[in-house]
Amino acid sequence: MIINYIYRILLFVGLVLLQVLILNNIHLAGYATPFLYTYFILKFPSSVSRNELLLWAFFLGLIIDIFSNTPGINASATVLMAFVRPPLLTLFTPRDSFDNIVPSFKTIGNFSFIKYLLICLLIHHGALLTIEFFSFADIGSLILRIASSTLLTLSCILAFEGVKK
Repeated sequence: MIINYIYRILLFVGLVLLQVLILNNIHLAGYATPFLYTYFILKFPSSVSRNELLLWAFFLGLIIDIFSNTPGINASATVLMAFVRPPLLTLFTPRDSFDNIVPSFKTIGNFSFIKYLLICLLIHHGALLTIEFFSFADIGSLILRIASSTLLTLSCILAFEGVKK
């Protein structure tokens, strides 16, 4: 039990440092920015209560906001993603194995895991970039930023999962 919390805290600190020091400075073609810190929320076990998940998501987003000088944008998008995560996870997991799984290729299958990641990331990036943009004047650019950042973050998470195997 204590090992799980130590692992979570180390992953939390590692992803925050990676995001703040390196990934926030990457802007491919001025549109795509990877938000790898979302991986922390996406990999929580299904047995974690919604309140605990929302607290972790809020503090993760708040710390990213503090270091990125974005007042509440990341916190709100991360809490939204954490809020919709349990129903999405039940949608993509096999019915007989929802007790205590950690979402991965092995537990829910390749295609289901990619769909789960893609939908959660689209929700997060859609909220984050819409709040950041705060305008629908240039909707094409907003959609391009959401799509490119989602695909870049998805590829980073899949690479991270591949290395972790």
